[in-house]
Amino acid sequence: MRLQYSIARLVQGAFVLLAVCTITFGLLYLLPADPARLVAGRSATPETVEMVRKELGLDRPILERYGRYLWGLLHGDLGRSYVQRTRVTELLSSRLIPTLQLALAGIVAELLIGLPLGVLAALQVGKTWDRVVTIWAFAMVAAPQFALGLLLLYVFAYLWQVLPLGGYGTSSHLILPAVTLGLTGGGWYARMMRSSLLDVLRSDYVRTARAKGLPYRKVIGKHALKPALLPIAAMVGSDLGMYMGGVIVVESVFGWPGIGQLTWQAIQLVDIPVILGTVITTAVFVVLGNLVADLLYTLLDPRVSYD
Repeated sequence: MRLQYSIARLVQGAFVLLAVCTITFGLLYLLPADPARLVAGRSATPETVEMVRKELGLDRPILERYGRYLWGLLHGDLGRSYVQRTRVTELLSSRLIPTLQLALAGIVAELLIGLPLGVLAALQVGKTWDRVVTIWAFAMVAAPQFALGLLLLYVFAYLWQVLPLGGYGTSSHLILPAVTLGLTGGGWYARMMRSSLLDVLRSDYVRTARAKGLPYRKVIGKHALKPALLPIAAMVGSDLGMYMGGVIVVESVFGWPGIGQLTWQAIQLVDIPVILGTVITTAVFVVLGNLVADLLYTLLDPRVSYD
């Protein structure tokens, strides 16, 4: 049953990817900016611009270009960058490992920060710790990532000089970007965990377990915590997909050579194949992340059925 469910979800995901590709392709080629002019340069003559347009295939009808792009996509070809003249798959593959490192580290950080605080707030509902965690969570959710990242850089890399001032290469370079994602994402996780755990604690089977005289810690750990983690699994799957598409703001602040930084550079240069490639890559990881989250449901709650 799990295999059948996975196949069905992958088929649905294929249609989602087709829709994302179609919409993104249409919007990018309807932009007023002229990629041929940007590639040729501002001082290029009209003849040069037209030659560049023909070389890039921009002189063909949009439906023909779209058909060619889909055909290449089916064969694993995301096209060639207008600016760098390199295959988009090579550009993305060179950024994949740094992006994966940052995505996993960011998710671990936000879970380590958000889940314990959410549990603490739920167990101390209406008390001082609950108010403190709630205020902190709202502050982190509202905090701009670039401002928080710059603040962390100023304190830990400039004033105290205990961590590198941005860049990539060692595990110490990963700490501040991961903490930035962990703090901003941890606010969401703390709020969700608090709300979910409170709902479970009010359920009948938890009340019955407590009425039977089971220790409070055993009731929380054995009966309440796993069901409360179900919404968290969905958030982790979504975050994994989004982070694998690149975290543009965080990567720009810390000089992290991930897919997000590549996307931002491509947007500035109107490098359409690269923009398309990064959007499709993000969509692929979002689909896979949500599928993984769905498959984790049965591990957290055996009552969940794939039927």
